[in-house]
Amino acid sequence: MAKITHVSPLAPKGGFPELPVIDGVRFAALEAGVRYSGRTDVMLAELCEGSAIAGVFTRSTTRSAAVIDCQEKVTLDLPGKAAILVNSGNSNAFTGQSGFDSVAKITEAVANEMGIDQKRVFTASTGVIGEPLKWERITAKIADLNAALTPDSMDMAARAIMTTDTFPKGATQSADLDGTTIKIAGFAKGSGMIAPDMATMLCYIFTDAAISRDVLQQCLWLDNAKTFNCVTVDGDTSTSDTVIVGATGKADMAPITDFADPRVHAFREALHAVMQDLAIQIARDGEGATKLIEVQVTGANANGPAHRVAMAIANSPLVKTAVAGEDPNWGRIVMAVGKAGERADRDRLTIWFGDILVAENGWVSPSYTEEAGATYMKNDEIVIRVDLGLDDGAATVWSCDLTHGYITINADYRS
Repeated sequence: MAKITHVSPLAPKGGFPELPVIDGVRFAALEAGVRYSGRTDVMLAELCEGSAIAGVFTRSTTRSAAVIDCQEKVTLDLPGKAAILVNSGNSNAFTGQSGFDSVAKITEAVANEMGIDQKRVFTASTGVIGEPLKWERITAKIADLNAALTPDSMDMAARAIMTTDTFPKGATQSADLDGTTIKIAGFAKGSGMIAPDMATMLCYIFTDAAISRDVLQQCLWLDNAKTFNCVTVDGDTSTSDTVIVGATGKADMAPITDFADPRVHAFREALHAVMQDLAIQIARDGEGATKLIEVQVTGANANGPAHRVAMAIANSPLVKTAVAGEDPNWGRIVMAVGKAGERADRDRLTIWFGDILVAENGWVSPSYTEEAGATYMKNDEIVIRVDLGLDDGAATVWSCDLTHGYITINADYRS
């Protein structure tokens, strides 16, 4: 694939944020030549002894060997240090037994070099599907990675996992847990093949909070449903989607061991903010994107149906191309609501573009003008609001427009 040289026009204006050092975590990244030359393509993270690890993964039935390996390991609440190794350029998916052999070779090499239980070594791969991973190129660099570990290299790790991304994605938050300030910081990659179902999306988040694996897993599972599972670029779920959260327990606090602990609320608010920030950055970096789309659905008979209606709108090629062409074609939104297969009443449907009332009572609003809609569509960020008028079910999802750039990127992806 040709090297990505441009940056999405929707990229955060301040660039990659300054992420805090998370006590108990160190990072390194370098070039291993997994697929391309001249690109940093492998990152290693080391988590201190006693770190809790939680994860959510793609539910794709063709998920990669690395995902299957991580799914098994994340349920094990083992002592000792932990490590995460990620490569870009090759997803090691749909590679048969060689895929599992590659994961075993890499995790064994990391474990031996770093003195870590192999069951505490987590890997992920992202890139081209169906090509054997040249794992020896990665294992040859593990000693160098281990020697280069530093606590302030999270930005380098974020860049190493990029594929068609045009910018690295990072986010951070802090929270007051009964007088103790804890930090959360993380990074993600994702630009195409984005419709997480759990989440080619990878995300790694780290915190110094002292929290048990079970509580951390529950927090991640709940917040994932309203963040990464609410972002879509093209409606395609990757074989490699992985979100891992590591908690080092280095903060000066009594450990959180019960989900009913009142401190969980503040922790979840901060974790949710980091995850939502990263999810929206993925939508901003959608392949070929020129506009960010936020779809808000209210008035559904439950939250689940609201989510499915919102995703039907966000994934509609007709809606996405209309936004790309700055065409306020609200009829395509009506279409998407109808195809979602959820309960809806045409005569109760209300549609807005931002704050502009477009349609109500089953017909175009008397106050709406095509000029107002066309002017609104020139914005870089488009909000589509739909109220179904049935009950109080609600959902918000994020997407982007569909341009010829998406075709160009994916047509050239393997070259």
